[in-house]
Amino acid sequence: MPEISRDGRTWLLSGPASSYAVHLTGRDELVHLHWGPRIALADAQALAVRPLPDEWPFESPLDGREEYPVEGGPRFVRPALSVRTAERRGTQWAYEGHETAGDGALRLRFRDGGLTVTLHYRMRPSTDVVERWVTLANEGPAVEVLRADSATWTLPDRDGWRLSQLHGRWGAESRLVRSDLTYGEKAVGSRRGHTGHQHLPWVALDTDAAEEHGEVYGCALGWSGSWRIAVAQLPDARVQITGGAGHDDSGLLMLGEGESYTTPVFAGLWSDGGFGGASRAWHAYQRAYVVPDADRDRPVLFNSWEATGFDICERQQRELAERAAATGVELFVVDDGWFGARTGDRAGLGDWWPDPDRFPGGLRPLADHVHALGMQFGIWVEPEMVNPDSDLYRAHPDWVQFQPGRVRTEFRNQLVLNLAREDVREYLWERLDGLLSGVPVDYVKWDFNRCFTDAGWPGDPYPQRLWVDHVRALYALLDRLRAAHPGVAFESCSGGGGRIDLGVLSRTDQVWTSDNTDPLDRLAIQHGFSQIHPARVMAAWVTDSPNAMLNHRSSSLRFRFVSAMAGVLGLGGDLTRWTEEELAEAREWVELYKEIRPVVQRGDLYRLRPPTGGLSAVQYVLGDETVVLAWLQAQRHGEPAAALRLRGLDPTASYECRETGEIHRGAVLVHHGLRTGLRGDLDAAVVRLRRR
Repeated sequence: MPEISRDGRTWLLSGPASSYAVHLTGRDELVHLHWGPRIALADAQALAVRPLPDEWPFESPLDGREEYPVEGGPRFVRPALSVRTAERRGTQWAYEGHETAGDGALRLRFRDGGLTVTLHYRMRPSTDVVERWVTLANEGPAVEVLRADSATWTLPDRDGWRLSQLHGRWGAESRLVRSDLTYGEKAVGSRRGHTGHQHLPWVALDTDAAEEHGEVYGCALGWSGSWRIAVAQLPDARVQITGGAGHDDSGLLMLGEGESYTTPVFAGLWSDGGFGGASRAWHAYQRAYVVPDADRDRPVLFNSWEATGFDICERQQRELAERAAATGVELFVVDDGWFGARTGDRAGLGDWWPDPDRFPGGLRPLADHVHALGMQFGIWVEPEMVNPDSDLYRAHPDWVQFQPGRVRTEFRNQLVLNLAREDVREYLWERLDGLLSGVPVDYVKWDFNRCFTDAGWPGDPYPQRLWVDHVRALYALLDRLRAAHPGVAFESCSGGGGRIDLGVLSRTDQVWTSDNTDPLDRLAIQHGFSQIHPARVMAAWVTDSPNAMLNHRSSSLRFRFVSAMAGVLGLGGDLTRWTEEELAEAREWVELYKEIRPVVQRGDLYRLRPPTGGLSAVQYVLGDETVVLAWLQAQRHGEPAAALRLRGLDPTASYECRETGEIHRGAVLVHHGLRTGLRGDLDAAVVRLRRR
């Protein structure tokens, strides 16, 4: 629970290792006091007595110190809140009071006329993650919300800040880059209507951190639409991070009398355990408080897409299912092509009923066959999209986003449905609920294969609200489906990793990391992904070699499996073309993965060596069990045998290597198991150790 000073003007939240403190000045200005190592309330009160700098015509004493900068008055930093009414723009708020909720959340209330602004803070048990969000409630004339960020984070005064971010594009997501922070502002985000392949909504800042030591400040936004995070080094060298929904300040929504808006959570974390320690803290937080049923290990799946494309039928899927079951697969997923007139990407989206030519008896006979083989049954859907060549579009052409009088964009021959419309939401609920009620489906892969381009809503008094309301409708639909069908798991996909964030992860069981299934490319993608998200949600497939989708690179089945075993293992190749030897080897790898799965999906991750060439490796630790996955990308003549110093182990204990039977003492160099496992270019190995 938050600690509060006797005068009710200083607030302190504390986790196992860190604290966060704010203070209300005598002029009712909310200023930031502390974010970092754990302190006592008395320490926070001592910080609160420090006076603000003097005000003068060219600088504001609030800039770089105010907890949540609003537009208006003596402020020159980027405002976190920008609103306007028919009479004026900006905010001149007054403090009203505070309260603590039963879940440990702290609420600080401010008012400007009829608008109440509530700042929320929460640190859940056993975590150092601070969750922050804002609620706007209007009790007066209409207020246009131009911008409402979830939080502004203030860093301590230091020199030499360095910014870490995850950038990329389709097929090359989550690429980690670090650069020196300079004066001015660095903004990352999405203008695409979804989280985007280009940036994950996460940043981290440090001055001298390494993988396992040094202070790291990280922030992650839980929003699956357009978003922006801005990192600013101000003229006095102070650093602030502001982030929230929306890609600019042109308008989020209009609040009428009696209406309210709650921003997404913008979470922050301080760690003194380096980048690795910060990642483990983020992972533990998501497994405990974000991802549904995270204590349940995800099954090994087979997905039909790369094996069949759109050319599918029941007989063919049955044959694939039988081969998948023989390799130990636990979940069989029919991808795109099972519904409507879906023989290619030009038709069928929106018509969510089985194609009677391909599935004469519907999906139930195939689902029953899959279940009889001992596997779960899953399907692919893309509910937010529609093809112009579909029964749905012909019946309701006004249900799509469009700008009248403008040439519309049909990326992938499809249009975006306007989920902000209640009739669209109800149609999707009826179709999807009916589908899940009529067929024993255990798993849904939910895709989103194009960006917003024509985000118009003719006839609506405030059409730009669809940018926010589309995402809120998506969340409500997922929540409703999960409540009605609690046994169904969901995966978030958007042409690969185009919709990955804390918001969608709170409603799905795993995410599709990238459409790029090349095992070597995946190492860099998975390395970046692991900076913020846990292996428990990171889907990875073993597909055919050469890699037909992207680079035609050949790789051994061994390398492909060990690469994919770093997350939630899946198979995606055409098993009807695999030899008996390949199928037998695949079965052995699947069996091995099932043995190590609890450690991989629920263990603490240590990145032993990054995938920058040569040897790279990751280590997972859960209780007395340790698993090391290592990959040799290339080896030069004369290099020594592979050697890795393990982390996270008891230095006084002994560990037995299950591959060699050797006994290792504490955090020792593991080499023999890897030396026998790594044999040449593009090779890989799995090493298991158990505490004796």
